[in-house]
Amino acid sequence: MAIFDRILVANRGEIACRVMRTARAMGIETVAVYSAADAQALHAETADAKVHVGPAASAESYLVPERIIQACKDTEAQAVHPGYGFLSENTKFAKALDEAGIVFIGPPAKAIAAMGDKIESKKLAQEAGVNTVPGHMGLIEDADEAVKIAQDIGYPVMIKASAGGGGKGMRIAHNDDEARDGFRSARNEAKSSFADDRIFIEKFIEEPRHIEIQVLGDKHGNCIHLGERECSIQRRHQKVIEEAPSPFLDEKTREAMGAQAVALAQAVGYHSAGTVEFIVDKDKNFYFLEMNTRLQVEHPVTELVTGLDLVELMIRVAAGEALPIGQKDVKMQGWAVECRVYAEDPLRNFLPSIGRLRHYIEPEGEGIRIDSGVVEGSEISMFYDPMISKLCAYGPDRDTAIERMRAALDAYYIRGINHNMSFLAAVMAHPRFQEGRLSTNFIPEEYPDGFTGLHLSDSARRAVESVAAVLQYRCDLRESSIHGQVEGHSKQVRNDWMVMIDETRRAIRVEETDGGHRVYNGEDVECLVEGAWSPGEPIFACRIDGMPASIQVDRDGAAWRLTYGGATLRVLVVRPRVAELSREMPKKEPPDLSKYLLSPMPGLLVSVTVDEGTEVKAGEELAVVEAMKMENILRAERDGKVVKMHAQPGDSLAVDQAILEFE
Repeated sequence: MAIFDRILVANRGEIACRVMRTARAMGIETVAVYSAADAQALHAETADAKVHVGPAASAESYLVPERIIQACKDTEAQAVHPGYGFLSENTKFAKALDEAGIVFIGPPAKAIAAMGDKIESKKLAQEAGVNTVPGHMGLIEDADEAVKIAQDIGYPVMIKASAGGGGKGMRIAHNDDEARDGFRSARNEAKSSFADDRIFIEKFIEEPRHIEIQVLGDKHGNCIHLGERECSIQRRHQKVIEEAPSPFLDEKTREAMGAQAVALAQAVGYHSAGTVEFIVDKDKNFYFLEMNTRLQVEHPVTELVTGLDLVELMIRVAAGEALPIGQKDVKMQGWAVECRVYAEDPLRNFLPSIGRLRHYIEPEGEGIRIDSGVVEGSEISMFYDPMISKLCAYGPDRDTAIERMRAALDAYYIRGINHNMSFLAAVMAHPRFQEGRLSTNFIPEEYPDGFTGLHLSDSARRAVESVAAVLQYRCDLRESSIHGQVEGHSKQVRNDWMVMIDETRRAIRVEETDGGHRVYNGEDVECLVEGAWSPGEPIFACRIDGMPASIQVDRDGAAWRLTYGGATLRVLVVRPRVAELSREMPKKEPPDLSKYLLSPMPGLLVSVTVDEGTEVKAGEELAVVEAMKMENILRAERDGKVVKMHAQPGDSLAVDQAILEFE
């Protein structure tokens, strides 16, 4: 079969754009499908043709196989690349495409079916000689049975949806109450996300690492692996940071895991790209977790260290070509790290954020790759996954890759929504991460009370203070120049200031020098700030004491709001007399909202378990809010009595909207 003339990409966002990029390089035309919410989306504008497939809700658009197939017929697309998520692991969709004479750029339907059911896949893995986690593989009928099985296995246990993925339909239980609640929530999420509420339970491996093997097969019986990816930095069982290779594996373990992954793929007649995921304990014992029969979100790190284009290979395999390489040809060189940039608020337990990207500037630099599906003005909606982009950094070694990632996070400017880059920067700077001492418990162990922000060192804070003084000096210099042009004479530019951060006040002086400014604190040189910046520019690319830095610049009233190293500081630069008078200004007290249950995120109010007049105890469940297909249980923070209901099940809630009111 010849390489296709035209393929349809049955997805949206960054993965659709990424597939189209490779297709275009291969000389293949692309077709995009889009919902009502994505009419102006980047992927729809990137393709050679686009087809509207329904309303905003994915269940009525992207997840309707008949509409995707009809779009193929209308545009004469010969093949479909499903990306990940949506219909990528839908057996019926793959079969329907085959019946319509359209090539599915993915594995055979029987392999999807075999590996898509987590219960059956574990049985097949055992038959193929793959190590598996102890657990109960039968279906579980109700919460009482779930508790009994969990007790038999021994806590802690993992409660999982058989058809689950992406962190949905998964709960860890350490006791009977958590097993009961976890079973209910996992089943509800599984039903709403996958239309399949089957649940199973397995032993939760403590101190686990999540390490996966990338496999690649063709239709001629060839199958190889492309090494591993470390995906242990997770929250709510969803990957946040990935890297290749793993800082933990030795060559012997790598070869053993790769051999088992290939054996499993061959056992189900696999072709195309796929991933076999393992849980690895502290002693390098590894156990089969699941097989994802699709392209993974984190595939770029494998591409960076192997030099291969997985999407191109998927397309060529689907067209009937044999793999151009064998196992001996696979070489992993250098190191790559990927951060998933999400529209969420890390200071509010990573709750989703929606809105329009008012300002959007992507970072550039050596070893930097960014896969995104947005531009300035794009909207992040409540209907889809909140991932904005995948930011990758490559270097000759792990330390270099991490340093390049930290610099890229500083230079990534997003405004209009909340995002998780401060958290990503905190992890990148964490000694434990830099040492490679990872586990899937990293986030709950290092941030047991949630992420409260990144705190700069004293030297870094002094650097930000100095930059703020330089920015103020540059603004005054421009104002003086404009004043001189209008009035015929310039006013004198002040160079002595008082810098204020919270309750800290520091006298500071700025002097111009060749290519920069020297900032003094008293008689001592505080630092040398070099670099050009004009008022209004969102990023100040500079050198601070000879070290490169990117400072994100915003105004907050009369103050500067500067972001550096993942931390944001509000810095007020004023004349000494103004600083003195500011001590007399009254402070505004925030309103008391403790008597309200507020929605912590925009979403759908699924249920309310209380009514007016109900007496509640601290910790008691009050309501369930669903956002981006994830259920969030809201509980009472103290004892009290409900006196008024402000919302009802089925209502769409805004962030901080009142649901109910206490006495």
